[in-house]
Amino acid sequence: MTRDFPVPAIEDWQRLTLSVLRRSGRADENTAAGDAADLLATTTYDGFPLAPLYTSRDTTVPDGLPGQAPFTRGGGLGGRWDVRTVHTDPDPVRTAAAARADLHGGATSLWLRAAAPEQLGELLTGIPLDRTGIVLDAGTETDKATAALLDVAARQNIEPRVLRGNLGADPYGAFAATGIEPELGVAADLAAQSVTAHPELRALTVDVTTYHDAGGSDAEELGCALATGVAYLRAMSDRGIPLTRSLDQLEFRYAATADQFATIAKLRAARRLWHRVTEVAGANRQSAQRQHAVTSGAMMTARDPWSNLLRTTLACFGAGVGGAGAITVQPFDVALGRPDESAQRIARNTQLILLDEAHLHRVTDPAGGSWYVESRTDELARAAWEWFTTIERAGGIGTALRSGLVADRLAATWERRATRVARRQDAITGVSEFPDLDEQVPARHAVPPAPVGGLPRHRYAERFEELRRRADGATTAPVVHLVTIGRASDHGARVAFAANLFAAGGIRTVTTAADEPVPPGAVACVCSSDRLYAEQAASVTAVLRQAGAAKIWLAGRPGGQAGVDDHLYAGCDAVRVLETTLDDLGVPR
Repeated sequence: MTRDFPVPAIEDWQRLTLSVLRRSGRADENTAAGDAADLLATTTYDGFPLAPLYTSRDTTVPDGLPGQAPFTRGGGLGGRWDVRTVHTDPDPVRTAAAARADLHGGATSLWLRAAAPEQLGELLTGIPLDRTGIVLDAGTETDKATAALLDVAARQNIEPRVLRGNLGADPYGAFAATGIEPELGVAADLAAQSVTAHPELRALTVDVTTYHDAGGSDAEELGCALATGVAYLRAMSDRGIPLTRSLDQLEFRYAATADQFATIAKLRAARRLWHRVTEVAGANRQSAQRQHAVTSGAMMTARDPWSNLLRTTLACFGAGVGGAGAITVQPFDVALGRPDESAQRIARNTQLILLDEAHLHRVTDPAGGSWYVESRTDELARAAWEWFTTIERAGGIGTALRSGLVADRLAATWERRATRVARRQDAITGVSEFPDLDEQVPARHAVPPAPVGGLPRHRYAERFEELRRRADGATTAPVVHLVTIGRASDHGARVAFAANLFAAGGIRTVTTAADEPVPPGAVACVCSSDRLYAEQAASVTAVLRQAGAAKIWLAGRPGGQAGVDDHLYAGCDAVRVLETTLDDLGVPR
């Protein structure tokens, strides 16, 4: 027997939501039901809102239907994406062993980020180049690395025409990362060579993870990708390479984050935008954008690094659903330096589980048609196109980098992001929220130095992790006394809140009743209910002052409480709180 269930109307949702908002104090009796969604909306770093609920009213008609070009995966292997592992160890022997292990374990291509051209012969020993995609990343030495790769192929008696992968020429990407002036001529020459001699081995990479790592938003990343891709098309055109052949020489590299829907929308928007570029350029056929998604380096943490396993899994899921043609999952301990073998294996197997057990590749454009995803894809594409045209009006990506236009824009976005992270509005689990003061962090290897002269490279957790390092270096472990008033039901929630906040800076807490003494020079934080604050806070803080407390915090929003120095509350600047607390406790900077 079947029963028909009533279909709720949007007005029902608005009415119920408004009642909850009123009970929580976020709405009053004058708030209209139609305003409930606006009260729950958030704004992206690209300036467009994200609503709490999407309906058919929010859907725009995209340039193409869900499940059709340009929203389908480009460059996949029979529907599967290319499982691409990254290798950053400068030691060719260790890298060769790790590469062979990856290929034996299911990887289909290798991304060599630290290999010097003269090391490629040793590194690629035993690697079947006729069955393995090789992606070079040699910066200004791309031409030398290409020659070394072709020499290895010749010694293996492999025809250049069957080689696949990417030579990694990305002069503007290198310019953004290092400040070294780009040599477009070398890149265009490599493209011309690829077109004729090894057509499956693309020459050019448009790597925009540098802009992501500098703090940029999704639209800023996409706009820079378009501007760079257009610049490379122009350079290849100057070499006489036909447009359709030029399009085949490009692969785009994007960052994938733990915000799975943002990643899905970004990759879908990127293909939609590039489709528009190819139309304007006059391509007589649709050229799918080849995408390489890399799990974000900016989101990775050195503290509680095991949480990175969840971040990279979500990022890989978003990249797979979003339609990336190749995916690289960075090992969970990458922020600690050179990953160990176990971390490399887990990173590789994350992809294999999503492919072979979750079967993500068996559904075409699975998020397509979602009112939320389609709306977010559209909003993101429009914001990215606006940034792209701004760069073009300024003279192109090269001029925009030289003039500081790109750097200033990314710096402004990073400042907004850093403020939200500091206020724990963008929470980082295991770092700014729920840190473990007793964790045993894996041994550190040498962390490669950041490039000098280019855009800065950030990690979202960097300010909190610096505070943890400062606290770890203290002669005596820093401690704050949580002074409680009343029963546990009065102070329990605020004790937990304050302890969690102080732990984010490596500061331990001890709970002390209001009638118990604190040592001279102590930093204290009073915790209780608003009712008891009104009745007893003044007398409690007076006793603490008399005992010689150096600083008195109060857990709660400012409300006229007498005798306290400052307040802790949801949304306060936690980084400022922790920095000043370590100062008050005499911990050296």
